[in-house]
Amino acid sequence: MSQVLRQHAEQQFAEELDALQKVDDRPRPPNWKLSPWAVLQYLMGGKLSNGFEVSAKYIGNPRLMEIAVSTLATDRALLLYGVPGTAKSWVSEHLAAAISGDSGLTVQGTAGTTEDHIKYSWNYALLLAEGPSQKALVPSPIYQAMRHGQIVRFEEITRCPPEIQDVLISLMSDKQLMVPELARSGQEDGQEGARLFAQRGFNIIATANLRDRGVHEMSSALKRRFNFETVRPIRDHGFEVELVMRQLEREFAGGEQRMEVPRDVVGLLVTTFQELRAGQTQEGTTIKGLDAVMSTAEAVNVAYAAALQARHFNGGQLTPREIAGQLQGVVLKDNADDARRVRHYFDTVVRERGRRDSQWKDFHDAARTLWQVE
Repeated sequence: MSQVLRQHAEQQFAEELDALQKVDDRPRPPNWKLSPWAVLQYLMGGKLSNGFEVSAKYIGNPRLMEIAVSTLATDRALLLYGVPGTAKSWVSEHLAAAISGDSGLTVQGTAGTTEDHIKYSWNYALLLAEGPSQKALVPSPIYQAMRHGQIVRFEEITRCPPEIQDVLISLMSDKQLMVPELARSGQEDGQEGARLFAQRGFNIIATANLRDRGVHEMSSALKRRFNFETVRPIRDHGFEVELVMRQLEREFAGGEQRMEVPRDVVGLLVTTFQELRAGQTQEGTTIKGLDAVMSTAEAVNVAYAAALQARHFNGGQLTPREIAGQLQGVVLKDNADDARRVRHYFDTVVRERGRRDSQWKDFHDAARTLWQVE
């Protein structure tokens, strides 16, 4: 059993990708491992003609994935846009894995991202000893993707300063990267001296958060080079419960910490997240929504942490008590008013449901001390 904490998508789902390659007889764009049809099948899941079952990586509108896949088959880059925690990075990773077989070519956008992270840097020991050369050059993920005709991921692009974002404009327009330090030395692997030409199959998948702190507006010139696709939160209760359950199974798969997670407890968690996210209860009552990110990804984190807490301290039985405790770590982050809003939610919505349902009563009782609900 592998001891790797987190495998890349192409490693974790290698069996599914191999099965798709065997049945995929449709045309493939240059340097693509799978056809656009097979990439969509990999993302949306389903049964193949040979009976092999492919798991769903994305639960939502398949048309969004159709547009994303077809965009990447063109020269236009793709930007997945939405509120934090809507699986944008998850989708981009699986798109890169299915198309290029390598989801590891990634630039993580931060306030400290520099032009070197986007283009190239140098091994300064070799640079001083031998001067500028291909041997001394340290290629960025974008450099490598251009050279081999692959997909590169740019995570949280709007966290980069605008002047760093705009470094991409010439790369995306001209499909070439200049290395003026190198002398002209003939053509090799798409490179002619100081100029690297992007090979067919090269493209960029970027992600950006709609609502977050520390983000920068993209320039109009850069926006024009992307096709924007909005990834929305899951609104279907059953879908979201299924997704959380599936992610928990993956977290526990093959490990010593494997345990059964009650579906009704996960349903309670998802209901709480959806109502606090939307600002409306299932009964139609308007409540004050939270500034904190109440995403599906956060719901998975809460459920996983609560399950481990139950395993070690509650005899392996997950109850609403653990969910109530772990929920604090999600809410108490940004806005102090969120704690007051959650207390109001427990004191009204949860308390009322607790009169009819024992699970919700346990949820309310556990929160009374933690959240100081009266």
